[in-house]
Amino acid sequence: MNSTLTRPTVMEKGFGTALSAIPAAKKSTARAAVIDLKEPARTILVDCFRQFGVEAVLMADDAAERLHREKFEACIIKLGPGAETVMKAIRSSPSNSRMVIYGLGGSAQEAIHYSKYGINAVFNELLERPAALKLVRATRMLVLHEFRRYVRIPLITEVSIVTNDGRRFAATSLEISSGGMSIKSAEDLEVGCSVEVSFALLTLPRIWVRGNVSWRKSKGSFGIRFDAQDDHRMRLKEWIDAYLEC
Repeated sequence: MNSTLTRPTVMEKGFGTALSAIPAAKKSTARAAVIDLKEPARTILVDCFRQFGVEAVLMADDAAERLHREKFEACIIKLGPGAETVMKAIRSSPSNSRMVIYGLGGSAQEAIHYSKYGINAVFNELLERPAALKLVRATRMLVLHEFRRYVRIPLITEVSIVTNDGRRFAATSLEISSGGMSIKSAEDLEVGCSVEVSFALLTLPRIWVRGNVSWRKSKGSFGIRFDAQDDHRMRLKEWIDAYLEC
């Protein structure tokens, strides 16, 4: 038999190597509703979620109805007219009441308007793929229900802060855990500063927790570690446990 028919050519070897270098697409294990988004944001977000095994389902006028009766793990919705109606349908749905909600457009401060619906994170309206991918990667564990590996919950809500010297100001939460929270604010606090924070989360009435600033970044964000002796932490822990179990 002619050896040229049984041995792979250089071109075939190269082609096979190229194919093996392409990562296989992850099998979808969760669904995210992409609601009435325009290009190019729609394509960018569909691709970003697909990379982490989340199937993006495009929706338009029927979004509120579908999200009330169908099970989804997340949704991405443009903040503005009509968004509140969809979020209300989500939170009143027996199967989607704990869904991860991403907003598109507006700042974290503007997202406070929707905080009663438990909006989790916000994509910038002038969406860039690297930033979108970074946000999806940071929150994917919550979407995929891998809770044991994800102890922090991304959640945007208004936070009132009182410092030990009597200063009072409002901030915006970024992530929350039973041990502390990350916050965005124009105010500047030194690491080690003692504070008392108060906030409400969906079904959790407003609570007050003592803590200390544990880190800060130049872009106006800082972390607060809750006082381990403050009994109010237990109410927060119970709420987080219930949130993750749903």
